[in-house]
Amino acid sequence: MSLQMIDIKLIRSNPEKIKAGARKRNYNADATVDEILKMDERRREATTQVESMRAKQNAAGKKIPQIRKSGGDASDLLAQMKSLSAEIKKQKTTLEELEKKQKDLLLSLPNMPDEDVPAGGKENNQPLRYFGQKPKFEGFQPKNHVELCERLHLIDYTRSAKIAGAGSWIYCGMGARLEWALLNFFIEEHLRDGYQFMLVPHMLNYECGYVAGQFPKFTDEVYWIANPTGADKKFLLPTAETALVNLHRDEILSPDELPKKYIAYTPCYRREAGSYRSEERGMIRGHQFNKVEMVQYTRPEKSDQAFEELVAKAERLVRELGLHYRVSRLAAGDCSFSMARTYDIEVWIPSMGIYKEVSSASNAREYQARRGNIRFRAEDGKTHFVHTLNASGLATSRVFPAIVEQNQNADGSVTVPEVLRKYVGTDVLRP
Repeated sequence: MSLQMIDIKLIRSNPEKIKAGARKRNYNADATVDEILKMDERRREATTQVESMRAKQNAAGKKIPQIRKSGGDASDLLAQMKSLSAEIKKQKTTLEELEKKQKDLLLSLPNMPDEDVPAGGKENNQPLRYFGQKPKFEGFQPKNHVELCERLHLIDYTRSAKIAGAGSWIYCGMGARLEWALLNFFIEEHLRDGYQFMLVPHMLNYECGYVAGQFPKFTDEVYWIANPTGADKKFLLPTAETALVNLHRDEILSPDELPKKYIAYTPCYRREAGSYRSEERGMIRGHQFNKVEMVQYTRPEKSDQAFEELVAKAERLVRELGLHYRVSRLAAGDCSFSMARTYDIEVWIPSMGIYKEVSSASNAREYQARRGNIRFRAEDGKTHFVHTLNASGLATSRVFPAIVEQNQNADGSVTVPEVLRKYVGTDVLRP
């Protein structure tokens, strides 16, 4: 039997817990859980029958040489073995069909939310803490980031739309230097904290999306690439997490290898369904954006500690940029399919009057490790699934607008955050 996304033993012992966890996500899994249990019972019965017939087949196989040696007739046993062989083949086909159906049903179940995660959708997200104050603009009317970026020649939206369509932008001159400064700053901070820097492929195979929990449910949300000269098909990674959580797929790690801490810089490629709302113009929502991603593999007992570390690291980056932000605990229905808990770090965008997420820190518990068969061998020799966690550290496409809008001055210039000045080469971006 293939590995379960949620432990089948838990579903057998406490199906109501699984149903209640799904309801917290505004997802009704009652019928699915009941069907999984029925399928599991039939699968186990079929397995028992196959094992019983194999035992009879083996016993008959041992008797035949003895009968022949004594000059007896073994034709009845040979016929019995032939009949058993045909029946075993038939039952194995049935068993394979049952396993596939059960696996498909298991794949449709989202991860179980943690106990302290509030039920419901994003309307039940809980702000936990705030840093700094909303900026006040004395004596002038603040501009939005689109206008500021165009006046300062940081971004070219018009030419980008010409060559790539809506939901894209081109960093120009000092804008490109500011973007690169952010990425350099993030990477240096992570390296200082002992994370291993990885540059991963942007085109991934199906298994990567499967292990990450994006497939098969969300296959329509990525950009697929077909090879015109072969049968292989790949997709553009929506986040570096998709690659990083697959690095140790089908591996057994030793205890002293954990925790494993990785960062990767990649562009992220996302299909965005529907039209863009007016308040999401500019860089707030796009098909391609830059991000530094953090991923940890850890022992289960260290999982909560690792989560707090990732949240604190993402917060520290935003805080050192001098931006006003808040941290929110997401309700179960707003957490992604694979995650048991998620905290969002959200920066204030003055022109929109709302907070926008620049980092999601999430704990998948053992959900992704089960899909990827990623284990570690404990000191007692037994193997256990690792826990996988991830956090943006950070995504730039909303940090950039937040810097421009929160740091704008009356003369239309923008003050560069102090930690970025050595990369940008100036303290102020001027028209």
